[in-house]
Amino acid sequence: MERVLVVDDDAELCQLVTRYLAREGFEITWAASGAMGVERALAEDYALIMLDVMMPGSDGFDALQRIRQVSRTPILMLTARGDTHDRVRGLEMGADDYLPKPFDPAELVARIRAILRRAAPQRPVPASIVIGDVELDGGARTVHRSGGVVDLTTVEFDLLAALLRVAGSTVSRQDLVRNVLGRDFSPFDRSIDTHVCNLRRKLGPLEDGGERIKGVRGAGYLYAAPAKPGVR
Repeated sequence: MERVLVVDDDAELCQLVTRYLAREGFEITWAASGAMGVERALAEDYALIMLDVMMPGSDGFDALQRIRQVSRTPILMLTARGDTHDRVRGLEMGADDYLPKPFDPAELVARIRAILRRAAPQRPVPASIVIGDVELDGGARTVHRSGGVVDLTTVEFDLLAALLRVAGSTVSRQDLVRNVLGRDFSPFDRSIDTHVCNLRRKLGPLEDGGERIKGVRGAGYLYAAPAKPGVR
């Protein structure tokens, strides 16, 4: 059974989530505070961590930051419905996805399974792609720019790989959501745009100062480079 850590001070919600996820084959551990969640996240192995934003004392963002300092375990943030700021902030700090409260348990399971599929090591990624000053190593799942390491989340790495494979060509937002986030596209879901924004910030501009990842209005995104990347 895959182990999931739920960090939330809402005991009733945690009991409902535990019962539902247990029926889906997950083993659930509950932490009622951010501090307790960090302690358990760093002391034991989990397939995924569900982390609520609003908690007394150490909130979800504090817990996320502390966990991300030492762990790459996938994290699903639980946010208040309509609070775009919290969602963007969570993704920028390294969360893999978010789910607004209240949520449908079926959607929760779908989001968890999509995150776990993305985190699985057997995803096919080219051995190496070199575009200008950027080199992506699919085996080691590392990215270097001008010889220096670029620290990317799992989603950001997969997003960059998807763009580099067809550098110079546009990839639709629908395809990026489906292949990188592992879920159906919704025109109201802007999380892929936030991941692109984070990736742009971490990679910086091209050597000539130009934009590295370009948005194509009404179409999607492209990595500004020759159409045939060097693949080894």
